[in-house]
Amino acid sequence: MRALFIGGTGNISTAVSRLALERHWDLYLLNRGRRNVGPDGAHTILGDITDPDKIATAIRDQHFDVVVNWIAFKPEDVERDIALFAGKTRQYIFISSASAYQKPPSYYIITESTPLANPYWNYSQDKIACELRLLEEYRRSGFPVTIVRPSHTYNTIIPVALGDGYTVVDRLKRGQPVVVHGDGTSLWTLTHAEDFAKGFVGLMGHQLAPGHAFHITSDEVLTWNQIYEAVADAAGVKAQLVHVSSEFIANVADEIGIPTVRGSLLGDKMYSAIFDNSKIKAFVPEYRATIPLAQGIRKTLKWFDGDPSRQNIIPKNNELLDAIIARQRRD
Repeated sequence: MRALFIGGTGNISTAVSRLALERHWDLYLLNRGRRNVGPDGAHTILGDITDPDKIATAIRDQHFDVVVNWIAFKPEDVERDIALFAGKTRQYIFISSASAYQKPPSYYIITESTPLANPYWNYSQDKIACELRLLEEYRRSGFPVTIVRPSHTYNTIIPVALGDGYTVVDRLKRGQPVVVHGDGTSLWTLTHAEDFAKGFVGLMGHQLAPGHAFHITSDEVLTWNQIYEAVADAAGVKAQLVHVSSEFIANVADEIGIPTVRGSLLGDKMYSAIFDNSKIKAFVPEYRATIPLAQGIRKTLKWFDGDPSRQNIIPKNNELLDAIIARQRRD
């Protein structure tokens, strides 16, 4: 079977690409460059998805069993894809986000039928708008959309709430404090990309999946304190955690010019996230997440250690963490 991935070499999608190839999918990656940057065995189609006329020419004589767009974020992106791929695929998979689920949640367990409503984060609002447009087209013309909502999925990122990149690990190794929102006892779900891939590839080509939405997450639920402690333990150090309210963090971030923190915290990570995975398990009976954070974070740190250039320390993130800690202690 033939699949086209728009993207396919990112934090989540790389693991999916590799597993699809292992399961003998004939995989094509849409690539803007002039070399194959994907896993061995994948084919490359040169082109830029933001230039739909050229993409239409490149795929004019091709048909795919599955098309996955890993980098569609706004309604105009899916509008373009509907025009490009209607009649050219049996299944179009849209990568949405579990952050689209109702915030604040009215019920503590999240299912695929949990309302979609996030008044805090533009990113989530755009994902919701994309879902609505695609489902409208499914009802109108039968456009074969399947929606997948990843939650916090990691592989080549450090799965923390503040301090993207390698910044938090570097601080931990230097004996510097790191910030945890709230009192660190809210519950959160992390999923390793290799586990996510099992459920995702199981949905690829699934004849019953069009028209449905799925989240694919681990069943391991941890507090944020436990998450930061696991990262520190994998790094061989003990964490110094400073607990600060989410609103306080967001206000400091706004003041120093990092507005995305407000949406990410108040529109997602400040709330507990516990997922009912019965739907993905019903459609893909072999799906089971088997990589706990204590094991997965070691795989991630090993990846960072494999090439020091990956250990990106972001000065603005250090500025944010230092400012939060200083102002919290002062106040």
